[in-house]
Amino acid sequence: MPKKTRPVAYRHPINRKLLDEAPLGARIADRVTGFMGSWAFIVIQTVIVIIWIAGNIYFLTKPFDPYPFILLNLAFSTQAAYAAPLILLAGNRASLRDRLTLEHAADETDIEEEQNRRLLKGNSEILEQVAALEKRILELEKSILAAIEGRSGGGERRT
Repeated sequence: MPKKTRPVAYRHPINRKLLDEAPLGARIADRVTGFMGSWAFIVIQTVIVIIWIAGNIYFLTKPFDPYPFILLNLAFSTQAAYAAPLILLAGNRASLRDRLTLEHAADETDIEEEQNRRLLKGNSEILEQVAALEKRILELEKSILAAIEGRSGGGERRT
């Protein structure tokens, strides 16, 4: 059976690379830590603790986990023992993603700076050409005015 591929919905190439090419363990760590950092997890865990304590109160004569709730404490310790490395793994992936994003942005900035430099050089060349054209126009205007004055000055002398 062919493996189902999820649709490509990532605009940024770094996200595409890190999410599509991530190993199974990294994807699991991302999902688990994403869930553990949600309100749903907090609510579910709170409900479980309330049920646990209520169950022990209900079975007060023979509680399955008597008051300092050693078994509940063990469950939380086990959860923390598994959560800590998963959080570190997800944090390392987030750090890697940030670093790659910054490197990509720096590369893009270098390209943009080169483009801006070329545009500024082109604009400077155009401005120099415009200044040269303005100078030439002023010279032509002066020569035309001199020629007009020479004709009109010459015509007045004849009369």
